[in-house]
Amino acid sequence: METTTLGFVDLIRSQLDAVEVAMRAQSGLHHPSLDDAVEQLLASGGKRIRPAAVLLVGELFDARGKELVTLAAAIEMLHTATLVHDDLIDGSVLRRGAPTLNSRWSTGATVLTGDYIFARAAFLASRTGSLPVMEAFARTLMTIVNGEISQLSHGPLLPDRAEYLRRIYAKTASLFELASEGGAMLSTQDAERVQTLKAFGYSLGIAFQMVDDVLDFVGDPRDVGKPVGSDLRHGLVTLPAIYFANENPGVREDLAEACAGRLEGPRLEAAIAAIAASDAVRSCMEEARTFIAEARDALSSFPSGPAKSALLDLAAYVVERSV
Repeated sequence: METTTLGFVDLIRSQLDAVEVAMRAQSGLHHPSLDDAVEQLLASGGKRIRPAAVLLVGELFDARGKELVTLAAAIEMLHTATLVHDDLIDGSVLRRGAPTLNSRWSTGATVLTGDYIFARAAFLASRTGSLPVMEAFARTLMTIVNGEISQLSHGPLLPDRAEYLRRIYAKTASLFELASEGGAMLSTQDAERVQTLKAFGYSLGIAFQMVDDVLDFVGDPRDVGKPVGSDLRHGLVTLPAIYFANENPGVREDLAEACAGRLEGPRLEAAIAAIAASDAVRSCMEEARTFIAEARDALSSFPSGPAKSALLDLAAYVVERSV
């Protein structure tokens, strides 16, 4: 897979610069350690895909108000907060090749920093002045937290595809859905258009996470920023492993042991290598492309123009990227 150039950001480059400013607007008002942590997290990378979705949806309606920039910043801050808590829950020591907060700070300090970033995200969302957007923001946060609790409560059981889809909706697609739906809410009163763009965000987000899960097995660790098979090493069975287990029932016991955190050493390495070399990777990418086709179809009723073209390019990027 080859990474495309991010041509879809050209239309909104100045607005994305404003998003970066908005995310740092509260700096200097609280404990310096919090500001340092936020700056480290924001500077560590990321393509700002979710903010781009907000702003490009606005462009579909020729809307470019500061409320869209503020929502884009709020969603990226919400995403950043979830990463802090995810790394702590998973015990990850690297994120995009850099040490995670929890690898350097105490558990309490890491939790509180994540909470602080959640609060900054909510503050930004409130600045849009839209109650429906705030309701969607709060609903998304509840979905994310509920998904994490459900995954922890699921225990050491091998998930099926339906359970996997529920997990990645809560973890990833709900944020893309919020970006597209919220961008539309701030740009039009047409409820049907809002629902259409919400569907676009859902399909885009599901595909995005599927590709992430493929890259976890076949991506370059230097680009991905973590070891190959990192999810399985942390007891998380994703779609490539589920497809592999369906095609090779004899490995289900090993994968169940991985869920319980008991698969390690040569058996773990062999499982990771076998999944990476299998047709499961191709099957996952085919499914991701199916969701991208659904996302593209959701845009079919919109007239041609730079904004629609950019959103189609964004959808293409999701399944063509290498990181």
